[in-house]
Amino acid sequence: MEAIGYVSTEVVSLLGLNILPGTPIYLGTSNISHMEKAHPSDYNKYGADISNILNDPDYVGINPSDNSIEYVKSYTLNNEHVKVAVRISTNGHYFARSLYTLNSRRVQNFINKGTLKALTKLNE
Repeated sequence: MEAIGYVSTEVVSLLGLNILPGTPIYLGTSNISHMEKAHPSDYNKYGADISNILNDPDYVGINPSDNSIEYVKSYTLNNEHVKVAVRISTNGHYFARSLYTLNSRRVQNFINKGTLKALTKLNE
């Protein structure tokens, strides 16, 4: 199983996670099937970007309903925000579980409430 991303030191710190920085994130065939079935147009458009979204997100948060780590990337060209949810499996591995777009108003509400936190862009 090959990792497609890693939980960064900044994400661990921002979200107060109790995991080691560098924890790998995987993408299994069942995860891909779920994404293709649940949000086919979003997956077709952004599925190839999952690794980029995980390794260079604009925002991160914790979903209170299932404790998944949410990675959100903003695409200014399409004015879309793409979320990849990462969940821990029963055997302790982290998997990219879902991918879909969020509307801008919803993202702004999450930012305003502090549910989504902006990451520092060191290379800009």
